[in-house]
Amino acid sequence: MKKNPYNDEIIERVPSDKADEEFLDNTVKTDEESDEESDEESLDNAVQTDEESDEESLDNAVKADEESDEESLDNAVQADDAFVNMDILEEDGDIDSDEYNPDGSRTILLTGSDSGERLDVFLSTAINDLSRTRVRQLIDAGLVLVRGKVAKASQKIQVGWPVSVNLPSPVLLKAFPQNIPLDVLYEDTDILVVNKKKGMVVHPAPGHSEGTLVHALLYYCGDRLSDINGVIRPGIVHRIDKDTSGLLVVAKSNPAHQALSEAMKQHAVERNYLAVVDGVIKTDDGTVDAPIGRHAKDRKKMAINVRNGRSAITHYQVVRRFRHYTLIRCVLETGRTHQIRVHMASIGHPVSGDTVYGSGCKLMQTDGQALHAKSLSFAHPITKTPMQFVSEDPEWLAKLLDILEKRDD
Repeated sequence: MKKNPYNDEIIERVPSDKADEEFLDNTVKTDEESDEESDEESLDNAVQTDEESDEESLDNAVKADEESDEESLDNAVQADDAFVNMDILEEDGDIDSDEYNPDGSRTILLTGSDSGERLDVFLSTAINDLSRTRVRQLIDAGLVLVRGKVAKASQKIQVGWPVSVNLPSPVLLKAFPQNIPLDVLYEDTDILVVNKKKGMVVHPAPGHSEGTLVHALLYYCGDRLSDINGVIRPGIVHRIDKDTSGLLVVAKSNPAHQALSEAMKQHAVERNYLAVVDGVIKTDDGTVDAPIGRHAKDRKKMAINVRNGRSAITHYQVVRRFRHYTLIRCVLETGRTHQIRVHMASIGHPVSGDTVYGSGCKLMQTDGQALHAKSLSFAHPITKTPMQFVSEDPEWLAKLLDILEKRDD
């Protein structure tokens, strides 16, 4: 395990005119640090987004984000049109039959096996890759029949009862230009550095067919984006959650895209986060070293998973303590989905505003986790010139910190 890069000094929040300069000076940089919560993980796998949308569970297809905090994308060339099946199913012994219909939909037939079990519980258990939320959506849409009749999620299933589930046909996703304002920090012929606002999905996925960063980039850049990741992810080298704000680097040329992807694999792109967490952290800095894997019961969530999880290490440093809250800076040694959120929740300090791993925020409406990708450092993919970017605190974070300061006065 790598040594915690932080020292024992508590760095107090400084006035806004000094904050950006001091943020980089006070952040220890290491060659091994992960780029983001999912960069390392998804470079070797098929592209996944992790939007914490309640619409889909997609373990083997492109996911929408929200819930993730952050994965880089693979370099496989995509087809001109991207078909995304919202329900990718694994083989499962509880399924009697699984057939495709002429319209492209699928019908799955099952038989009740546990007398008195709720329909939604039965289906989410019997069909591995359907979350309970997705199952409820199918039931509410009238796509689940019990003994030939439309059923409710709460209906109790008896042993031997036939159950059929109709899965809609795949969705055709296309990206198109949309005039959406972008906060561009830097641009040249090869790269673009943008400050993504909270609430924006990075690229199209089921449930997010417009209004994404990609749609905005197509309007801003036209055809001056790398095409390595296909038509629904032009220029996208890495991403951050829908409800995480902060910095992203975009590739405008294929050589730049390839070089940035390789730099991420080598942990040569450094990103640091600011987070407001619940509770007062007593130690000035610390490390959470705990494997992360898919939650045993809720496939849309991640969890500390000693048996099946992958190594995950998060270093954190206290920036300022408030009454009942703490502002911290995080550096990731590994890149796992939702790593900061899962790790901080595991030590009793969930990210404030996080309704998946915490209880939201009682002070204000944060629209998701109070997590911001503050700084980005890397060598220019073509010129190799060292580059550093620091974003200003977004409005939502500045407001939250102001509320915390006033409470302490």
